[in-house]
Amino acid sequence: MPHPPQLRIPATYMRGGTSKGVFFRLQDLPEASQVPGAARDSLLMRVIGSPDPYGKHTDGMGGATSSTSKCVIVSKSSKPDHDVDYLYGQVSIDQPFVDWSGNCGNLSAAVGPFAIDAGLVDPDRVPRDGTAIIRIWQANIGKTIIAHVPMTDGQVQETGDFELDGVTFPAAEIQLEFVDPSDEGEGGGAMFPTGQLVDELEVPGVGSLRATMINAGIPTIFLDAADLGYTGTELQDAINGDPQALARFEAIRAHGAVRMGLIERIEQAASRQHTPKVAFVAPPADYTSSSGKRIAASDIDLLVRALSMGKLHHAMMGTAAVAIGTAASIPGTLVHAAAGGGDRDAVRFGHPSGTLRVGARAVQVDGRWTVTSAVMSRSARVLMEGAVRVLPAV
Repeated sequence: MPHPPQLRIPATYMRGGTSKGVFFRLQDLPEASQVPGAARDSLLMRVIGSPDPYGKHTDGMGGATSSTSKCVIVSKSSKPDHDVDYLYGQVSIDQPFVDWSGNCGNLSAAVGPFAIDAGLVDPDRVPRDGTAIIRIWQANIGKTIIAHVPMTDGQVQETGDFELDGVTFPAAEIQLEFVDPSDEGEGGGAMFPTGQLVDELEVPGVGSLRATMINAGIPTIFLDAADLGYTGTELQDAINGDPQALARFEAIRAHGAVRMGLIERIEQAASRQHTPKVAFVAPPADYTSSSGKRIAASDIDLLVRALSMGKLHHAMMGTAAVAIGTAASIPGTLVHAAAGGGDRDAVRFGHPSGTLRVGARAVQVDGRWTVTSAVMSRSARVLMEGAVRVLPAV
């Protein structure tokens, strides 16, 4: 029996925000994987090490969490007035599929630096010193992201004193602007696909729950922590160590996805793990973060805990932060109420690893809510570069 050698594919392993992923130039992928389809999905699953019934990703580049089972494909942009196209794949840990239904806001911070280093940006667009303004087309959701990437002596600046809760070491700050982040929805709906700021979501076996369901940044279902019996100060073990709680959140997510028009049948939720997200909110309270840092109620506007790929996230997904900032600026949502109401164009919320500030300003146009942009700061750096080795497809 022949034993073919492994493929060697140029790649870069990067941290972006509180996530990590394997970055590829589209042109470096095998020809069959340069287009969407089974070949691409199989390749990325093998790179990450999925599906892994052991839940460890020992034989791949993944880290067996929703924050580390990620792949990114970047190419020169096919869109006018954009520098690069950015495609994101969330690789399932224990199931054989890649979810292409949404964006990763954290890894968005690494796209600009990667694109510059990979020679995908016109050199005339990149200053030797200062800030490179990189216009990114997010191909999964058809939206524009503007990344402000610091440059020093002709190189992307990675070191700095910007601290991001959920990331151990400081780095250079990268500001991200998500342009027109509200999603018209797969069924042609609006920012609020049900037409309501708060719905009664009926979930068999769980009951009726108040829910704000929004398409902004990423489709998200917001719940009131008290309605679930939580305080909003919970850390990962409190949720992820409770199988019944995880099953309840998955049931909520599946029924919410149907109400939002993202899927037609409950059964389809199993193959769409990346979206929608589920989060619960509460008014400010003192708590101790996962690093032992004390967070004072006076330092935040509200508490938010969010689930990703079936588990409570260790910090906050960047796209969910966009949804939080947008919903917090709209009177009548559960998020706005948890933040204490009032008129606001920015919010600082507490998450399991600390705090995060996001700016967003929503307005009503002809009776429909819309948001022109959302802004937050992240950091990114190269962890390793070279090539990944994977077995050829059989």
